[in-house]
Amino acid sequence: MALIPFDDRDGSIWLDGALVPWREAKVHVLSHGLHYASAVFEGERAYGGTIFRLDAHTKRLIESGALLDFKLPFTAEQIMAACNQVVAANGEPDAYVRPIAWRGPEQLSVSAEATKIHLAIASWPWPNLFGDDRMKGVRLDVADWKRPHPETAPTAAKAAGLYMIGTMAKHKAAQRGFEDAILMDWKGDVAEGTGENVFFVMDGELHTPTPICFLNGITRRTVISLAKHQQIKVVERTIARAEMAKATEVFVTGTAAEITPVGAIGDLTFTPGRITETVMRDYDELIHQSPAQVNQRAPI
Repeated sequence: MALIPFDDRDGSIWLDGALVPWREAKVHVLSHGLHYASAVFEGERAYGGTIFRLDAHTKRLIESGALLDFKLPFTAEQIMAACNQVVAANGEPDAYVRPIAWRGPEQLSVSAEATKIHLAIASWPWPNLFGDDRMKGVRLDVADWKRPHPETAPTAAKAAGLYMIGTMAKHKAAQRGFEDAILMDWKGDVAEGTGENVFFVMDGELHTPTPICFLNGITRRTVISLAKHQQIKVVERTIARAEMAKATEVFVTGTAAEITPVGAIGDLTFTPGRITETVMRDYDELIHQSPAQVNQRAPI
């Protein structure tokens, strides 16, 4: 299927307070966010016109901006209303939603106090990141790049610059014949995928790395809540690279990936089983419920 350029589409994008035609949503080439990565964003999904966990995503967007030392010029309520407005305007009830905030072109240097903060929100149809046949299990390379120490980067923020590592790791994985990659942390222990959190089934329990140098994903927290509701023991801990061989099932989670089974990590192979299938089933049911039902059934 041919790719549609993201600058040449029909539809609307919410930009700094108003809907504008998609092709007219422009950013100046000397924007601080482009040169110095002073940008934060969210990835959200709408199912049947309702954006899943919109409140949690909006809260994280605002907190990410604060970690990069800027304040969004809109309230959480205004941002959530704008996200819903974009989904409705583009007429795609099942859509991926992308809010992004960045520093503008008023000042171009490492210092950026004089810049204006901009906010844009777009939405478009985007099926699961790994496609409809993901039940066979995606194949992950072990990346050469590592997630940095939390004292060297704002790792608790969904900051644009941090995804450079994921892009490089994913490209190298594709060159090696894999679909994605898993990254270790700066110590060499398991961290996450290029844009997904990871879970391992070991001895009937669900083990996942403690998010000390990567995002504590909203889908991740939802899965933990669902698993506990099913009386599945969840263990958050440091996981050494060698321990991956002990797992019988592996899956990754994220807004774009939703819940995707893993068939291989390097030379290791895995088969989706009962726990993966249970969590996937419960998640698929949850995403089609109302926000109130979601928060009650799977609090995060």
